[in-house]
Amino acid sequence: MRKLFIFIFRIRAFLLFLLLEGFSLYLLYRSNAYHNAAFYQSSNYYVGKVLEIQSQVADYFRLTEVNQSLAQENAQLRAQLTQLQEHQLNDSLGAVKDSVFVPADTTALDSLGPAVFVYRPARVTSNSVRGLNNHLALNVGADAGIRPGMGVLTANGVVGRVKAVSKHYATVTSLLHSQTLISVKLKRNKSLGSIRWDTENPETASLHYIPLSEKVYKGDSVITSGAGGIYPPGIMVGRVISVRKELDKSFYTIVVRLSVDFEKLSYVYVVENKRKPELDSLLLRSGITEANE
Repeated sequence: MRKLFIFIFRIRAFLLFLLLEGFSLYLLYRSNAYHNAAFYQSSNYYVGKVLEIQSQVADYFRLTEVNQSLAQENAQLRAQLTQLQEHQLNDSLGAVKDSVFVPADTTALDSLGPAVFVYRPARVTSNSVRGLNNHLALNVGADAGIRPGMGVLTANGVVGRVKAVSKHYATVTSLLHSQTLISVKLKRNKSLGSIRWDTENPETASLHYIPLSEKVYKGDSVITSGAGGIYPPGIMVGRVISVRKELDKSFYTIVVRLSVDFEKLSYVYVVENKRKPELDSLLLRSGITEANE
């Protein structure tokens, strides 16, 4: 403390100068309208800059919370969109629906009944794309209602299928897996086929079992067929980038560019088909086993 007083005493002239300088500037801006306006304009600019930087720093540390909130909201919107698409499809096919009494204060969406497909957001904690059999890990598990066999999607398309779950985590068999087979169809002409990853390229896969009698063009969209009940019908899988006819084959050799960038996966949706147990039970009683997902 004594050394501090000695230091202050030594620079007392400089401190007095700063005090008088500050007081003179105060009198200048107080008594002069121009300088007063210029001071407040400058101070507002710098204060605004400081507050802006402070807000950006706070927003940065809230990104995880914001992303989780947006993922949850997107999951709800996606479920509603799937519900509306199914309703429109059933109407176009002339499906007979049971009459349901709907109160006047409910929305058109409420009149469709409970959603068949439920989406749960999840964050990808690990991911592989360079192996022969690739997997993902998610930060949700049995406590969040995740079960083996559920489909996994992003906003861009199909990712894979849940393989195993623990209390808080789940592993997913990626579409980039040698044993993954997904039932799909060409959006343009409804031709049914299967997607298999046998190209060794994380950006592409092969489309199998499209007969030569069908017309296939580059750029054709490949979507899920809905067979097996794992994925909702109409989910994007990719686009055709090459089509070849083989002399000794009855089907095209087709390469599809996948719509999902597997190297940049961050958030995904685990989709549950509420009617899947009923479908599985019916298939089991009928002695039918699923050939693909």
